[in-house]
Amino acid sequence: MANAKRDGNFRTTLTAASSADGLTIVPIGFNVSVNGLLVDNDTTGTDRGIVRAVRDENFVPVLMAVSSADGITPVEVYADAVTGKLLINSN
Repeated sequence: MANAKRDGNFRTTLTAASSADGLTIVPIGFNVSVNGLLVDNDTTGTDRGIVRAVRDENFVPVLMAVSSADGITPVEVYADAVTGKLLINSN
């Protein structure tokens, strides 16, 4: 299991749940040359139905968002386990 990295002030980096299983921790990638998060645009995926955010060994939760379906339900944000890219659908 991957743990969120920490800076000199002990602030954690972003992690997401793997799109493959919804349980594996994936560190989110960042492109320093363009100063932006790595994303895989217009992807489709599966809602793994996880009720609580997956946490790493230090109990740091993965990135969560609010469902676009109802604007209330918290959902895990998924990332590609190989590339570290956030999976988004802009449609």
